[in-house]
Amino acid sequence: MSDFSTTIKDGVSYAKLWPTEPSLAPLFVEQRLIQTIPWLNKVMPALAVITIVLPYIGQQTNLLPQSAVFALLFLAAPFHLYYWLGHRANTMLPPTLAHWYRELHHKLSDAGETMQPVVSRPRYVELADTLKKAFARFDKGFVIYGD
Repeated sequence: MSDFSTTIKDGVSYAKLWPTEPSLAPLFVEQRLIQTIPWLNKVMPALAVITIVLPYIGQQTNLLPQSAVFALLFLAAPFHLYYWLGHRANTMLPPTLAHWYRELHHKLSDAGETMQPVVSRPRYVELADTLKKAFARFDKGFVIYGD
């Protein structure tokens, strides 16, 4: 169970670390998922309540166990996204993204930004940290790979 909770915590911290820049949305799914989580936190509890109440309104109490399962599924949706984000945060970057990470890291270091040492096998969390610093330091043109 500790691995699950650690992954959820990693997902929450990764969601806070990921830069909220619209230019990243076509490149990475994280941007869209992170924007979806507040919506799920508003909508899913209402759907869970409706799912539990509908069998009572329709006098179909024999459907209550199925309704409870669906209500739990609705309530677990934000946790599912945080789990996915936590898993993604600890996933190693593919070679092309790892190369881009190293280029951005080098550009930031050359610009005088205080950076952690370059990671030999970078993960998405290191990319998120580097991207956040790059967006704060540079203009948005660095997102286009291959300059």
